[in-house]
Amino acid sequence: MIKTVPTKPFEGQKPGTSGLRKKVSVFQQAYYAENFIQSIFDGLEGFKGKTLVIGGDGRYFNREVIQTTIRMAAANGFGRVLTAKGGLLSTPAASHLIRKSKAFGGIILSASHNPGGPDGDFGIKYNAGNGGPAPEKMTEQFFANTKKISSYKISDGADCNLDKLGTSKIEGMTIEVVDPVSDYQKLMETLFDFDAIKTLFKSGFRVRFDAMHAITGPYGHAILEGALGAPKGSVVNGTPLPDFGGHHPDPNLVHAKELYDLMMSASGPDFGAASDGDGDRNLIIGKNQFVTPSDSLALLAANAHLAPGYAKGLAGVARSMPTSCAVDRVAAKLGIKCFETPTGWKFFGNLLDAGMITLCGEESAGTGSNHVREKDGLWAVLLWLNILAKRQQSVVEIVREHWASYGRNYYSRHDYEEVDAEAANKMMVFLRDKLPNLKGEKAGALAVSAADDFAYHDIVDGSNTANQGIRIVFEDGSRVIYRLSGTGTAGATLRVYVEKYESKNLGLETQAALSDLIGFARGIAGIAERTGRMEPTVIT
Repeated sequence: MIKTVPTKPFEGQKPGTSGLRKKVSVFQQAYYAENFIQSIFDGLEGFKGKTLVIGGDGRYFNREVIQTTIRMAAANGFGRVLTAKGGLLSTPAASHLIRKSKAFGGIILSASHNPGGPDGDFGIKYNAGNGGPAPEKMTEQFFANTKKISSYKISDGADCNLDKLGTSKIEGMTIEVVDPVSDYQKLMETLFDFDAIKTLFKSGFRVRFDAMHAITGPYGHAILEGALGAPKGSVVNGTPLPDFGGHHPDPNLVHAKELYDLMMSASGPDFGAASDGDGDRNLIIGKNQFVTPSDSLALLAANAHLAPGYAKGLAGVARSMPTSCAVDRVAAKLGIKCFETPTGWKFFGNLLDAGMITLCGEESAGTGSNHVREKDGLWAVLLWLNILAKRQQSVVEIVREHWASYGRNYYSRHDYEEVDAEAANKMMVFLRDKLPNLKGEKAGALAVSAADDFAYHDIVDGSNTANQGIRIVFEDGSRVIYRLSGTGTAGATLRVYVEKYESKNLGLETQAALSDLIGFARGIAGIAERTGRMEPTVIT
Protein backbone atom coordinates (compact mmCIF):
# COMPACT_ATOMS: atom_id res chain seq x y z
CA MET A 1 0.00 0.00 0.00
CA ILE A 2 1.20 3.52 -0.82
CA LYS A 3 1.31 5.96 2.09
CA THR A 4 1.61 9.74 2.11
CA VAL A 5 3.63 10.65 5.19
CA PRO A 6 3.48 14.19 6.62
CA THR A 7 6.88 15.81 7.14
CA LYS A 8 8.49 19.22 7.43
CA PRO A 9 11.58 20.82 5.89
CA PHE A 10 15.04 20.50 7.39
CA GLU A 11 17.51 23.33 7.45
CA GLY A 12 20.79 23.38 5.56
CA GLN A 13 20.05 20.80 2.89
CA LYS A 14 21.52 22.59 -0.12
CA PRO A 15 23.20 20.01 -2.37
CA GLY A 16 26.52 20.76 -3.99
CA THR A 17 27.85 19.65 -7.36
CA SER A 18 28.17 16.11 -6.01
CA GLY A 19 24.74 15.94 -4.39
CA LEU A 20 23.93 16.18 -0.70
CA ARG A 21 26.66 15.03 1.71
CA LYS A 22 26.27 14.94 5.47
CA LYS A 23 27.33 12.81 8.40
CA VAL A 24 25.61 9.42 8.66
CA SER A 25 23.93 10.57 11.88
CA VAL A 26 22.27 13.42 9.99
CA PHE A 27 20.82 11.09 7.37
CA GLN A 28 19.65 8.76 10.14
CA GLN A 29 17.33 11.43 11.49
CA ALA A 30 13.66 10.58 11.01
CA TYR A 31 12.50 11.50 7.49
CA TYR A 32 15.81 13.19 6.51
CA ALA A 33 16.74 10.87 3.63
CA GLU A 34 13.06 10.57 2.66
CA ASN A 35 12.73 14.36 2.46
CA PHE A 36 15.65 14.72 0.09
CA ILE A 37 14.63 11.78 -2.10
CA GLN A 38 11.08 13.12 -2.39
CA SER A 39 12.46 16.56 -3.17
CA ILE A 40 14.37 14.97 -6.07
CA PHE A 41 11.27 13.20 -7.38
CA ASP A 42 9.21 16.40 -7.03
CA GLY A 43 11.79 18.19 -9.18
CA LEU A 44 11.48 15.70 -12.06
CA GLU A 45 8.85 15.51 -14.79
CA GLY A 46 7.77 12.73 -17.14
CA PHE A 47 9.16 9.75 -15.24
CA LYS A 48 5.91 7.82 -14.74
CA GLY A 49 6.46 4.23 -15.85
CA LYS A 50 10.15 4.88 -16.61
CA THR A 51 13.31 3.18 -15.29
CA LEU A 52 15.36 4.42 -12.34
CA VAL A 53 18.84 3.08 -11.49
CA ILE A 54 19.65 2.88 -7.77
CA GLY A 55 22.96 1.86 -6.23
CA GLY A 56 25.72 2.92 -3.89
CA ASP A 57 29.30 2.46 -2.80
CA GLY A 58 28.50 0.10 0.09
CA ARG A 59 29.29 2.54 2.87
CA TYR A 60 27.45 2.41 6.20
CA PHE A 61 23.66 3.00 5.83
CA ASN A 62 23.79 2.16 2.10
CA ARG A 63 21.44 -0.83 2.13
CA GLU A 64 18.83 0.87 4.32
CA VAL A 65 18.57 3.94 2.06
CA ILE A 66 18.47 1.77 -1.08
CA GLN A 67 15.43 -0.04 0.32
CA THR A 68 13.80 3.30 1.20
CA THR A 69 14.52 4.69 -2.27
CA ILE A 70 13.04 1.62 -3.96
CA ARG A 71 9.81 1.88 -1.96
CA MET A 72 9.59 5.62 -2.64
CA ALA A 73 10.25 5.12 -6.37
CA ALA A 74 7.35 2.66 -6.47
CA ALA A 75 5.05 5.06 -4.62
CA ASN A 76 5.96 7.93 -6.93
CA GLY A 77 5.18 6.01 -10.11
CA PHE A 78 8.41 4.70 -11.61
CA GLY A 79 7.82 1.58 -13.70
CA ARG A 80 11.12 -0.20 -13.08
CA VAL A 81 14.12 0.00 -10.77
CA LEU A 82 17.50 -1.44 -11.69
CA THR A 83 19.82 -2.06 -8.78
CA ALA A 84 22.94 -4.11 -8.18
CA LYS A 85 23.56 -7.24 -6.18
CA GLY A 86 24.16 -6.15 -2.60
CA GLY A 87 23.28 -2.63 -3.69
CA LEU A 88 26.95 -2.25 -4.67
CA LEU A 89 27.36 -0.13 -7.79
CA SER A 90 30.35 2.03 -8.61
CA THR A 91 29.55 5.53 -9.81
CA PRO A 92 30.98 4.98 -13.35
CA ALA A 93 29.16 1.62 -13.58
CA ALA A 94 25.95 3.36 -12.52
CA SER A 95 26.47 5.93 -15.28
CA HIS A 96 26.95 3.12 -17.80
CA LEU A 97 23.86 1.26 -16.56
CA ILE A 98 21.74 4.41 -16.90
CA ARG A 99 22.94 4.91 -20.47
CA LYS A 100 22.77 1.25 -21.50
CA SER A 101 19.24 0.73 -20.14
CA LYS A 102 18.05 4.13 -21.40
CA ALA A 103 16.90 4.84 -17.86
CA PHE A 104 15.18 8.09 -16.95
CA GLY A 105 17.96 8.69 -14.41
CA GLY A 106 19.59 7.28 -11.33
CA ILE A 107 20.09 7.84 -7.62
CA ILE A 108 23.62 7.13 -6.40
CA LEU A 109 24.29 6.77 -2.69
CA SER A 110 27.85 7.82 -2.03
CA ALA A 111 30.07 10.38 -0.34
CA SER A 112 32.82 9.54 -2.84
CA HIS A 113 36.27 9.61 -1.20
CA ASN A 114 35.01 10.69 2.23
CA PRO A 115 35.38 8.38 5.28
CA GLY A 116 32.67 5.80 6.02
CA GLY A 117 31.29 3.95 9.05
CA PRO A 118 28.72 4.97 11.68
CA ASP A 119 30.64 8.18 12.41
CA GLY A 120 31.54 8.81 8.77
CA ASP A 121 29.84 10.47 5.84
CA PHE A 122 26.91 9.61 3.59
CA GLY A 123 25.60 11.15 0.39
CA ILE A 124 22.78 11.10 -2.15
CA LYS A 125 22.99 12.46 -5.67
CA TYR A 126 20.85 12.31 -8.79
CA ASN A 127 22.23 11.50 -12.23
CA ALA A 128 20.24 12.47 -15.30
CA GLY A 129 19.36 10.35 -18.33
CA ASN A 130 22.73 11.00 -20.00
CA GLY A 131 24.35 9.20 -17.06
CA GLY A 132 25.96 12.33 -15.68
CA PRO A 133 25.44 14.46 -12.56
CA ALA A 134 22.30 16.58 -12.52
CA PRO A 135 22.79 20.05 -14.03
CA GLU A 136 22.65 23.05 -11.75
CA LYS A 137 19.09 23.99 -12.69
CA MET A 138 17.99 20.57 -11.40
CA THR A 139 19.94 20.72 -8.15
CA GLU A 140 18.62 24.21 -7.49
CA GLN A 141 15.07 22.88 -7.93
CA PHE A 142 15.77 19.99 -5.57
CA PHE A 143 17.01 22.48 -2.98
CA ALA A 144 13.96 24.69 -3.45
CA ASN A 145 11.75 21.65 -2.88
CA THR A 146 13.49 20.79 0.40
CA LYS A 147 12.46 24.17 1.76
CA LYS A 148 8.75 23.64 1.15
CA ILE A 149 8.23 19.87 1.40
CA SER A 150 5.22 18.84 3.51
CA SER A 151 4.93 15.11 2.76
CA TYR A 152 6.55 12.19 0.98
CA LYS A 153 5.21 9.06 -0.71
CA ILE A 154 6.39 5.57 0.20
CA SER A 155 5.18 2.00 -0.15
CA ASP A 156 4.86 -0.12 2.98
CA GLY A 157 5.83 -3.21 0.96
CA ALA A 158 8.55 -5.62 2.05
CA ASP A 159 12.23 -5.01 1.43
CA CYS A 160 13.72 -6.29 -1.81
CA ASN A 161 16.21 -9.18 -1.61
CA LEU A 162 19.33 -7.33 -2.76
CA ASP A 163 21.50 -10.43 -2.53
CA LYS A 164 19.74 -12.44 -5.24
CA LEU A 165 19.85 -11.71 -8.96
CA GLY A 166 16.44 -11.58 -10.58
CA THR A 167 13.20 -9.63 -10.62
CA SER A 168 10.41 -8.90 -8.18
CA LYS A 169 7.56 -6.42 -7.94
CA ILE A 170 6.28 -3.82 -5.52
CA GLU A 171 3.15 -1.70 -6.16
CA GLY A 172 3.29 -2.88 -9.76
CA MET A 173 6.86 -1.61 -10.22
CA THR A 174 9.47 -4.15 -11.39
CA ILE A 175 12.69 -4.39 -9.40
CA GLU A 176 15.60 -6.00 -11.21
CA VAL A 177 18.76 -6.94 -9.30
CA VAL A 178 21.66 -7.19 -11.77
CA ASP A 179 25.31 -8.24 -11.72
CA PRO A 180 27.14 -4.94 -11.11
CA VAL A 181 30.36 -6.02 -12.84
CA SER A 182 29.45 -7.87 -16.04
CA ASP A 183 28.03 -4.94 -18.06
CA TYR A 184 30.92 -2.71 -17.03
CA GLN A 185 33.46 -5.37 -18.00
CA LYS A 186 31.87 -5.77 -21.43
CA LEU A 187 32.17 -2.02 -21.96
CA MET A 188 35.86 -2.10 -21.00
CA GLU A 189 36.43 -4.94 -23.48
CA THR A 190 35.23 -2.66 -26.31
CA LEU A 191 37.73 0.04 -25.35
CA PHE A 192 40.94 -1.79 -24.51
CA ASP A 193 43.16 -4.49 -26.01
CA PHE A 194 42.60 -7.19 -23.40
CA ASP A 195 44.83 -9.64 -25.31
CA ALA A 196 47.78 -7.24 -25.18
CA ILE A 197 47.30 -6.69 -21.43
CA LYS A 198 47.02 -10.46 -20.87
CA THR A 199 50.33 -10.91 -22.69
CA LEU A 200 51.87 -8.22 -20.51
CA PHE A 201 50.87 -10.10 -17.35
CA LYS A 202 52.06 -13.41 -18.79
CA SER A 203 55.50 -11.84 -19.31
CA GLY A 204 55.87 -11.47 -15.52
CA PHE A 205 54.69 -7.86 -15.27
CA ARG A 206 53.42 -7.29 -11.73
CA VAL A 207 50.62 -4.97 -10.64
CA ARG A 208 49.21 -3.89 -7.27
CA PHE A 209 45.70 -2.44 -7.28
CA ASP A 210 44.48 -1.15 -3.92
CA ALA A 211 40.69 -1.03 -3.84
CA MET A 212 40.82 0.50 -0.35
CA HIS A 213 38.00 -1.81 0.87
CA ALA A 214 35.70 0.23 -1.35
CA ILE A 215 33.48 -0.36 -4.35
CA THR A 216 36.08 -1.26 -7.02
CA GLY A 217 37.24 -4.43 -5.25
CA PRO A 218 34.81 -6.79 -7.03
CA TYR A 219 35.51 -5.05 -10.37
CA GLY A 220 39.27 -5.37 -9.86
CA HIS A 221 39.06 -9.06 -8.95
CA ALA A 222 36.83 -9.85 -11.95
CA ILE A 223 38.68 -7.81 -14.57
CA LEU A 224 42.33 -7.61 -13.48
CA GLU A 225 42.72 -11.02 -11.86
CA GLY A 226 39.94 -12.77 -13.79
CA ALA A 227 39.62 -11.59 -17.39
CA LEU A 228 43.17 -10.25 -17.73
CA GLY A 229 45.03 -12.91 -15.75
CA ALA A 230 46.94 -10.80 -13.23
CA PRO A 231 48.22 -13.08 -10.44
CA LYS A 232 45.88 -13.65 -7.52
CA GLY A 233 46.68 -11.14 -4.82
CA SER A 234 47.30 -8.33 -7.31
CA VAL A 235 44.11 -6.72 -6.00
CA VAL A 236 44.37 -5.87 -2.30
CA ASN A 237 41.73 -4.61 0.12
CA GLY A 238 39.24 -5.90 -2.40
CA THR A 239 36.23 -6.57 -0.17
CA PRO A 240 33.91 -3.55 0.17
CA LEU A 241 33.29 -2.75 3.84
CA PRO A 242 30.80 -0.28 5.35
CA ASP A 243 33.63 1.57 7.10
CA PHE A 244 36.25 0.94 4.38
CA GLY A 245 38.21 -1.08 6.89
CA GLY A 246 38.61 1.96 9.10
CA HIS A 247 40.61 3.75 6.42
CA HIS A 248 40.00 6.91 4.41
CA PRO A 249 39.22 5.78 0.82
CA ASP A 250 40.92 8.70 -0.90
CA PRO A 251 43.66 7.64 -3.35
CA ASN A 252 46.32 10.21 -2.55
CA LEU A 253 49.84 10.02 -1.18
CA VAL A 254 48.65 10.37 2.42
CA HIS A 255 45.87 7.78 2.53
CA ALA A 256 47.58 5.40 0.08
CA LYS A 257 51.02 5.79 1.66
CA GLU A 258 51.50 2.03 2.02
CA LEU A 259 51.10 1.60 -1.75
CA TYR A 260 53.42 4.52 -2.43
CA ASP A 261 56.12 3.15 -0.11
CA LEU A 262 55.86 -0.26 -1.80
CA MET A 263 56.21 1.27 -5.26
CA MET A 264 59.29 3.21 -4.17
CA SER A 265 60.97 0.07 -2.74
CA ALA A 266 63.30 -2.34 -4.50
CA SER A 267 60.75 -5.17 -4.13
CA GLY A 268 57.82 -3.19 -5.48
CA PRO A 269 55.77 -4.30 -8.50
CA ASP A 270 55.95 -2.66 -11.92
CA PHE A 271 52.71 -0.73 -11.66
CA GLY A 272 50.60 0.46 -8.76
CA ALA A 273 47.13 2.00 -8.68
CA ALA A 274 44.29 2.73 -6.30
CA SER A 275 40.70 3.88 -6.49
CA ASP A 276 38.37 5.62 -4.06
CA GLY A 277 35.10 5.01 -2.20
CA ASP A 278 32.76 5.04 -5.20
CA GLY A 279 35.27 4.10 -7.89
CA ASP A 280 35.52 7.33 -9.83
CA ARG A 281 39.01 8.46 -8.81
CA ASN A 282 42.43 6.93 -9.42
CA LEU A 283 46.02 7.02 -8.24
CA ILE A 284 48.77 5.96 -10.64
CA ILE A 285 52.28 5.06 -9.45
CA GLY A 286 54.97 3.33 -11.47
CA LYS A 287 58.01 1.71 -9.94
CA ASN A 288 59.90 4.69 -8.48
CA GLN A 289 57.59 7.12 -10.31
CA PHE A 290 54.47 8.82 -8.91
CA VAL A 291 52.34 10.25 -11.71
CA THR A 292 50.45 13.39 -10.77
CA PRO A 293 46.78 13.37 -11.85
CA SER A 294 47.48 16.34 -14.13
CA ASP A 295 50.40 14.56 -15.81
CA SER A 296 48.33 11.38 -16.04
CA LEU A 297 45.63 13.20 -18.02
CA ALA A 298 48.24 14.59 -20.41
CA LEU A 299 49.94 11.21 -20.83
CA LEU A 300 46.64 9.44 -21.47
CA ALA A 301 45.69 12.03 -24.08
CA ALA A 302 49.06 11.66 -25.82
CA ASN A 303 48.84 7.85 -25.89
CA ALA A 304 45.11 7.11 -26.09
CA HIS A 305 45.39 6.12 -29.75
CA LEU A 306 47.13 2.91 -28.60
CA ALA A 307 43.81 1.62 -27.23
CA PRO A 308 41.20 0.32 -29.73
CA GLY A 309 38.44 2.54 -28.36
CA TYR A 310 40.44 5.68 -29.18
CA ALA A 311 42.42 4.53 -32.22
CA LYS A 312 40.68 7.06 -34.49
CA GLY A 313 41.94 9.96 -32.40
CA LEU A 314 40.37 12.42 -29.99
CA ALA A 315 37.72 14.99 -30.83
CA GLY A 316 39.11 17.25 -28.12
CA VAL A 317 40.10 17.27 -24.47
CA ALA A 318 39.01 19.21 -21.41
CA ARG A 319 40.41 19.90 -17.96
CA SER A 320 39.11 21.66 -14.90
CA MET A 321 40.57 25.11 -14.34
CA PRO A 322 42.79 24.13 -11.36
CA THR A 323 44.28 21.19 -13.30
CA SER A 324 47.75 21.87 -14.69
CA CYS A 325 48.19 23.00 -18.27
CA ALA A 326 50.15 19.86 -19.23
CA VAL A 327 47.28 18.49 -21.33
CA ASP A 328 47.00 21.83 -23.17
CA ARG A 329 50.43 21.18 -24.67
CA VAL A 330 49.37 17.72 -25.85
CA ALA A 331 46.20 19.12 -27.42
CA ALA A 332 48.21 21.77 -29.26
CA LYS A 333 50.54 19.13 -30.71
CA LEU A 334 47.58 16.93 -31.72
CA GLY A 335 45.82 19.90 -33.31
CA ILE A 336 42.67 19.51 -31.20
CA LYS A 337 40.83 21.87 -28.86
CA CYS A 338 41.42 21.94 -25.13
CA PHE A 339 38.59 23.33 -22.98
CA GLU A 340 39.03 24.79 -19.49
CA THR A 341 35.96 24.32 -17.26
CA PRO A 342 34.96 24.81 -13.64
CA THR A 343 35.44 21.89 -11.28
CA GLY A 344 32.51 19.48 -11.57
CA TRP A 345 31.92 16.64 -14.01
CA LYS A 346 28.62 18.06 -15.28
CA PHE A 347 30.57 20.70 -17.25
CA PHE A 348 32.50 17.94 -19.03
CA GLY A 349 29.20 16.16 -19.62
CA ASN A 350 27.89 18.95 -21.83
CA LEU A 351 31.04 18.87 -23.96
CA LEU A 352 30.94 15.07 -24.16
CA ASP A 353 27.26 15.04 -25.14
CA ALA A 354 28.01 17.60 -27.87
CA GLY A 355 30.81 15.43 -29.25
CA MET A 356 33.35 18.20 -28.69
CA ILE A 357 35.71 16.19 -26.48
CA THR A 358 36.69 12.55 -25.99
CA LEU A 359 38.92 12.70 -22.87
CA CYS A 360 38.66 14.89 -19.80
CA GLY A 361 40.04 15.12 -16.30
CA GLU A 362 40.64 17.10 -13.17
CA GLU A 363 43.55 17.37 -10.78
CA SER A 364 41.67 15.65 -7.96
CA ALA A 365 42.50 12.22 -9.41
CA GLY A 366 39.55 12.04 -11.77
CA THR A 367 39.87 11.14 -15.45
CA GLY A 368 37.34 9.83 -17.92
CA SER A 369 36.14 9.72 -21.50
CA ASN A 370 33.00 9.61 -23.61
CA HIS A 371 32.28 6.00 -22.58
CA VAL A 372 30.30 7.24 -19.53
CA ARG A 373 29.42 10.62 -18.02
CA GLU A 374 31.39 10.27 -14.79
CA LYS A 375 35.07 10.06 -14.02
CA ASP A 376 36.19 6.44 -13.92
CA GLY A 377 39.04 5.14 -11.78
CA LEU A 378 39.36 1.60 -13.12
CA TRP A 379 39.03 2.83 -16.72
CA ALA A 380 42.11 5.00 -16.17
CA VAL A 381 44.02 2.03 -14.74
CA LEU A 382 43.10 -0.12 -17.75
CA LEU A 383 44.09 2.59 -20.23
CA TRP A 384 47.46 2.88 -18.50
CA LEU A 385 47.92 -0.89 -18.71
CA ASN A 386 46.97 -0.82 -22.41
CA ILE A 387 49.61 1.87 -23.04
CA LEU A 388 52.25 -0.02 -21.07
CA ALA A 389 51.47 -3.21 -22.99
CA LYS A 390 51.77 -1.48 -26.35
CA ARG A 391 54.81 0.67 -25.65
CA GLN A 392 56.74 -2.04 -23.79
CA GLN A 393 58.28 0.58 -21.54
CA SER A 394 58.14 1.27 -17.83
CA VAL A 395 56.06 4.06 -16.32
CA VAL A 396 59.16 6.05 -15.48
CA GLU A 397 60.45 5.76 -19.07
CA ILE A 398 57.11 6.90 -20.51
CA VAL A 399 56.86 9.83 -18.10
CA ARG A 400 60.45 11.00 -18.69
CA GLU A 401 60.05 10.78 -22.47
CA HIS A 402 56.85 12.82 -22.21
CA TRP A 403 58.60 15.55 -20.20
CA ALA A 404 61.49 15.59 -22.67
CA SER A 405 59.04 16.12 -25.52
CA TYR A 406 56.54 18.52 -23.93
CA GLY A 407 58.35 20.00 -20.94
CA ARG A 408 57.27 19.52 -17.35
CA ASN A 409 54.48 21.26 -15.46
CA TYR A 410 55.63 21.08 -11.83
CA TYR A 411 52.39 20.96 -9.92
CA SER A 412 51.14 20.53 -6.36
CA ARG A 413 47.90 20.91 -4.41
CA HIS A 414 47.94 21.98 -0.78
CA ASP A 415 44.74 21.15 1.11
CA TYR A 416 43.77 22.83 4.37
CA GLU A 417 40.94 20.59 5.58
CA GLU A 418 38.14 21.43 8.03
CA VAL A 419 39.09 25.10 8.17
CA ASP A 420 36.59 27.37 9.90
CA ALA A 421 34.13 28.12 7.08
CA GLU A 422 33.65 31.78 8.02
CA ALA A 423 37.39 32.40 8.14
CA ALA A 424 37.90 30.65 4.80
CA ASN A 425 35.17 32.68 3.12
CA LYS A 426 36.56 35.93 4.53
CA MET A 427 39.96 35.03 3.12
CA MET A 428 38.44 34.52 -0.35
CA VAL A 429 36.66 37.89 -0.11
CA PHE A 430 39.98 39.47 0.89
CA LEU A 431 41.68 37.94 -2.16
CA ARG A 432 38.91 39.04 -4.53
CA ASP A 433 39.24 42.60 -3.26
CA LYS A 434 43.01 42.38 -3.77
CA LEU A 435 42.87 41.11 -7.39
CA PRO A 436 43.11 44.53 -9.12
CA ASN A 437 46.34 45.33 -7.25
CA LEU A 438 48.22 42.05 -7.73
CA LYS A 439 49.77 42.77 -11.13
CA GLY A 440 53.50 43.18 -10.74
CA GLU A 441 53.71 41.38 -7.39
CA LYS A 442 56.62 38.94 -7.36
CA ALA A 443 57.26 35.34 -6.35
CA GLY A 444 61.03 35.12 -6.49
CA ALA A 445 61.96 36.45 -9.92
CA LEU A 446 58.49 35.91 -11.38
CA ALA A 447 56.02 38.80 -11.66
CA VAL A 448 52.22 38.52 -11.70
CA SER A 449 50.82 39.30 -15.16
CA ALA A 450 47.08 38.73 -14.53
CA ALA A 451 44.65 37.82 -11.75
CA ASP A 452 40.94 37.06 -11.81
CA ASP A 453 38.07 35.07 -10.31
CA PHE A 454 37.42 32.36 -12.88
CA ALA A 455 34.06 32.55 -14.67
CA TYR A 456 32.84 30.10 -17.31
CA HIS A 457 30.48 30.47 -20.24
CA ASP A 458 29.14 27.09 -21.35
CA ILE A 459 29.10 27.15 -25.16
CA VAL A 460 26.79 24.11 -25.21
CA ASP A 461 23.88 25.23 -23.03
CA GLY A 462 24.63 28.96 -22.80
CA SER A 463 24.85 29.00 -18.99
CA ASN A 464 27.28 31.17 -17.05
CA THR A 465 29.08 30.10 -13.88
CA ALA A 466 30.98 32.62 -11.76
CA ASN A 467 33.30 32.62 -8.71
CA GLN A 468 34.97 29.32 -9.56
CA GLY A 469 38.38 30.02 -8.10
CA ILE A 470 40.90 32.82 -7.83
CA ARG A 471 43.65 32.61 -10.44
CA ILE A 472 46.97 34.42 -10.22
CA VAL A 473 48.99 34.00 -13.42
CA PHE A 474 52.67 34.90 -13.76
CA GLU A 475 54.57 36.16 -16.79
CA ASP A 476 55.91 32.69 -17.66
CA GLY A 477 52.50 30.98 -17.33
CA SER A 478 53.05 29.78 -13.75
CA ARG A 479 49.87 29.86 -11.68
CA VAL A 480 48.60 30.04 -8.11
CA ILE A 481 44.93 29.16 -7.63
CA TYR A 482 42.68 29.26 -4.56
CA ARG A 483 39.42 27.35 -4.26
CA LEU A 484 37.03 26.31 -1.51
CA SER A 485 35.93 22.71 -2.00
CA GLY A 486 32.41 21.49 -1.29
CA THR A 487 33.22 17.78 -0.97
CA GLY A 488 33.66 17.68 2.81
CA THR A 489 31.00 17.56 5.51
CA ALA A 490 32.73 19.60 8.23
CA GLY A 491 34.01 23.16 7.92
CA ALA A 492 35.60 24.17 4.63
CA THR A 493 38.48 22.73 2.64
CA LEU A 494 40.78 25.37 1.23
CA ARG A 495 42.69 24.12 -1.80
CA VAL A 496 45.74 25.99 -3.04
CA TYR A 497 47.14 24.89 -6.41
CA VAL A 498 50.65 25.82 -7.50
CA GLU A 499 52.07 25.25 -10.99
CA LYS A 500 55.29 26.12 -12.80
CA TYR A 501 56.35 25.10 -16.32
CA GLU A 502 59.93 24.10 -17.09
CA SER A 503 61.24 23.11 -20.51
CA LYS A 504 64.76 22.13 -19.39
CA ASN A 505 65.04 21.58 -15.62
CA LEU A 506 63.02 18.37 -15.58
CA GLY A 507 64.48 16.45 -12.62
CA LEU A 508 63.83 18.78 -9.71
CA GLU A 509 61.96 17.78 -6.53
CA THR A 510 58.45 19.18 -6.91
CA GLN A 511 58.10 21.16 -3.68
CA ALA A 512 61.59 22.61 -4.15
CA ALA A 513 60.80 23.64 -7.73
CA LEU A 514 57.65 25.39 -6.49
CA SER A 515 59.07 26.88 -3.27
CA ASP A 516 58.94 30.53 -4.35
CA LEU A 517 55.34 30.17 -5.55
CA ILE A 518 54.29 28.27 -2.41
CA GLY A 519 55.70 31.02 -0.21
CA PHE A 520 53.94 33.64 -2.33
CA ALA A 521 50.63 31.76 -2.18
CA ARG A 522 50.68 31.52 1.60
CA GLY A 523 51.84 35.07 2.16
CA ILE A 524 49.66 36.99 -0.27
CA ALA A 525 46.50 35.35 1.13
CA GLY A 526 47.60 35.47 4.76
CA ILE A 527 46.62 31.83 5.17
CA ALA A 528 48.23 31.35 8.59
CA GLU A 529 46.85 34.59 10.00
CA ARG A 530 43.36 34.15 8.58
CA THR A 531 42.82 30.41 9.13
CA GLY A 532 45.18 29.58 11.98
CA ARG A 533 46.81 26.87 9.86
CA MET A 534 50.58 26.99 9.58
CA GLU A 535 50.79 24.00 7.23
CA PRO A 536 48.44 22.15 4.85
CA THR A 537 46.70 18.97 6.00
CA VAL A 538 47.54 17.12 2.77
CA ILE A 539 50.06 17.89 0.04
CA THR A 540 49.71 16.10 -3.31
